[in-house]
Amino acid sequence: MKQILSLILISLIPVLLSARNAEVVSPNTKIRVELLNTNDDKTGEWYLKVYFENNNQTSEIIPKIELGISRSDQDFHKNLKLLKISRPKQIEEDYTTKHGKRSHRNNSANEVVVSFENPDKTRLNLIIRAYNDGMAFRYQFPENKGNFAIKDELTSYIIPDSTERWLQKFDLSNEKLFDHMNSSDIQENWGYPALFHSPDHSCWYLVHEADLDRNYCATKLSNLKDKKSYKVTLPAPHEGEGEALPKISLPWKSPWRVIIMGELSDIVESTLVEDVSTPSVIEDTDWIKPGLVSWNYWSDNHGTRDYQTVKKFTDLAARMDWPYTLFDWEWDAMGNGGDVEDAAKYAISKGIKPLIWYNSGMFKWITATPIDRMKTHENRMEEFAWLKGLGFAGVKVDFFLSEKQYMINYYLDILKDAAKFEMMVNFHGSLVPRGWARTYPHLMTLEAVRGAEWYNNNPELTTTAPEHNTILPFTRNVVGSMDYTPVTFTNSQHPHITSYGHELALGVVFESAFQHMADRPDGYDNLPDAAKIFLRELPAAWNDTKLIDGYPGKDVIIARRKGTGWYLGGINAEAHQNKNKTLNFNFLPEGQKYKLTLITDGEYDTELSTSYLVVDKNSEIVVKMLRRGGFAASLKPVQ
Repeated sequence: MKQILSLILISLIPVLLSARNAEVVSPNTKIRVELLNTNDDKTGEWYLKVYFENNNQTSEIIPKIELGISRSDQDFHKNLKLLKISRPKQIEEDYTTKHGKRSHRNNSANEVVVSFENPDKTRLNLIIRAYNDGMAFRYQFPENKGNFAIKDELTSYIIPDSTERWLQKFDLSNEKLFDHMNSSDIQENWGYPALFHSPDHSCWYLVHEADLDRNYCATKLSNLKDKKSYKVTLPAPHEGEGEALPKISLPWKSPWRVIIMGELSDIVESTLVEDVSTPSVIEDTDWIKPGLVSWNYWSDNHGTRDYQTVKKFTDLAARMDWPYTLFDWEWDAMGNGGDVEDAAKYAISKGIKPLIWYNSGMFKWITATPIDRMKTHENRMEEFAWLKGLGFAGVKVDFFLSEKQYMINYYLDILKDAAKFEMMVNFHGSLVPRGWARTYPHLMTLEAVRGAEWYNNNPELTTTAPEHNTILPFTRNVVGSMDYTPVTFTNSQHPHITSYGHELALGVVFESAFQHMADRPDGYDNLPDAAKIFLRELPAAWNDTKLIDGYPGKDVIIARRKGTGWYLGGINAEAHQNKNKTLNFNFLPEGQKYKLTLITDGEYDTELSTSYLVVDKNSEIVVKMLRRGGFAASLKPVQ
């Protein structure tokens, strides 16, 4: 009997071992990763192959992920000898977060560590994990001594040519639109994250990186040399100041290379980027409080230099029961009745906590002041102490525009020093999230998106926003909070053609722990009562998130839970076509009825229509969205 039991246990181990390869399977058995050798031998070039099972059919999703890394002293690529494959290890994590798409995270994975040596007898480990919603791998140099530079990373994702893809051309601001393509004919440097849909439509997958720390730089993807090969690429020398090649000290681990996989709902609902990242280094997090923010820059680029304008936006936050208001650039030139200290006192007197903007000072041609108060540890200590004394709750630091290692250090230095003074942080002109919100939970949001601010820059977003807005929930916002600065009903320098229903929905569709409400006071004061109540009660952090329906570039409906209540947002990208969507509520618990407040498009773009219903898990309703339209809804339990 013991022998039979042993055989059963061995058959359940999710890693198959041989002299030449390893195979790692996710706990739910849907994702399988193979480690293979191009020579079918124990020495040579190694690569990964990724499979996905859907409806009992297994598909090869990524035929090849090339592996390797080049160090200043030697290479780890072509002649790697397999030394050992570890016994499988089960990863089980259960943790909570202060903000994001889900407050309680529970994830599991199967992991193996594969050990190689190069011809110089130097070790390289490859750590591979298979999660239920994706896979991740990273490199490790296990020796305890040594300082080197990384010359190149050779990780490359070979993507079949007929794969559908949504990619953003790389730019240091990470604020380009996503291009939708059905082939690899366009060769570019691409930013993260990158969304793909397999040719047989069995699987979606999103490629990103996570757990980036001081020992590396941020990377991008490039298919410039081989159109089918999306290579992990280090910063170019001209991309910001400082050394392009990262310097490392042993022992060393690279960031995780992350692939979120599954149905579209698996992509949108995944927290894998944060799951693989380092746990919080902040012990006391009670001071970290997500919330909505009034913001004067969108409607008046010079609003913060006018004390009277600052007061109006503080009063807006007080009327709307939003906890924060942001003093943006030019606060150091504030006049017309008061200065920044007067403005802070006024906000505190109204029960509003002020946030404040800074120039990182790291991009020489951007001279907006104050320019030097975040650049050194001594300056930050002095500035944060001053801000703390005035009652400020957080800072917005802008214009990083580099992803080299020295800039990664600067980001992390700001976060480390801000925590000492209980200052929450918002990064603009920044990199895309890399999982830092788990490690530093006072990092509330990052820009790295073509957001509503672009209505001030040129007329492009006027026509592209409807489609762009329906791509972001499947791409950029998957990997972390996104400071799009949404929910605008009036117009800035360039008009928007999205409906009022579309704009209202963005407060739910887009997730950000600091959700900056960008419109002028009149834009909110003139809303119908139901819409104003909706925005007063809208959370900025969620207990759960569900994708109800959607397709990138066409439409999206998302439900988010806070406590026992739910909020829904839906938007339509179609420029010429109204849509009727059947909305079901099967995400609700059994046996509980809810009062539904449904705010939809009216007969025309700037009209809202409100209806009230009682629904439960088995209910279905039809919701109409105008072209470029949308809807928002709240669900509260009926007692």
